Amino acid sequence: MKHLLKMLDLSKEEIIEILNLADQLKYELKHNIPHPHLQGKSLGMIFQKASTRTRVSFETGMYQLGGHPLFLSASDLQIGRGEPVQDTARVLSRYIDGIMIRTFEQKEVEDLAEFGGIPVINGLTDFCHPCQVLADLMTIREFKGQFDGLKMCFIGDGNNMANSLIVGGLKAGMAVSAACPEGYHPDKRVLDFAKDFDCFELTDSPVKAAQNADVVITDVWASMGQEGEAEKRRKAFQGYQVNDEVMAAARADAMVQHCLPAHREEEITEKVFEAHANEIFEEAENRLHAQKAVMVKLMADK
Repeated sequence: MKHLLKMLDLSKEEIIEILNLADQLKYELKHNIPHPHLQGKSLGMIFQKASTRTRVSFETGMYQLGGHPLFLSASDLQIGRGEPVQDTARVLSRYIDGIMIRTFEQKEVEDLAEFGGIPVINGLTDFCHPCQVLADLMTIREFKGQFDGLKMCFIGDGNNMANSLIVGGLKAGMAVSAACPEGYHPDKRVLDFAKDFDCFELTDSPVKAAQNADVVITDVWASMGQEGEAEKRRKAFQGYQVNDEVMAAARADAMVQHCLPAHREEEITEKVFEAHANEIFEEAENRLHAQKAVMVKLMADK
């Protein structure tokens, strides 16, 4: 494992190793046990998309690991003024020990990894969100104890979250169902991967997808960069809400996950959100621990 670019690149063993280390780092933090694995290391954090959880969790995590985080806004970098990404990669590789980038195009992340000489972490692209899904998997295992025999259900837009959840869930050993309206299906690369699994189902019925689910997951109908489509999407996603009807189809002890921010009464009702707030905010916290594990795996002793 040289980079974290997308869930498709990870093996089941690598996913479990990251989650085990994340559990250990979380335990150590809760018990005030120092873990300065990245003492003297620097992480450059490139943001071309706004962020709350990604910036704060990476910055705090790097500090807790003994390293130094550098916030690099795209508007302040030459990459925002037309410098080729391969040149940025080669320059930064001579200054710092790792790059986290939150951007639009997956190719930009892949190019940084190809032309740079240091680990690259995908903090989010339009194609995938591996850091979030590692936190989701960590949370699911915390609450459910295992992955085998579980069913994960995603309801909503076949976006970066759906893409990464499908791959991560199947690789971890869960059955996965997704309910997405026509025209908003997950990426073809993800569906090509999933077709080899008998335990994957894509449907246009949220209730069908949620049938006997142990984990119900959703995301906003319009992500960053799609604000102009908000009204169109609001119409397309009518009925794709995590509500009492959907939860009644899931198992009685089903948990709910949401990557946040949540638009209550759109993709999820206030009632369901608040009933599962503990699980959702534990998931948000676990961004910190899962990403620290990724940084240690990629950057320690390098």
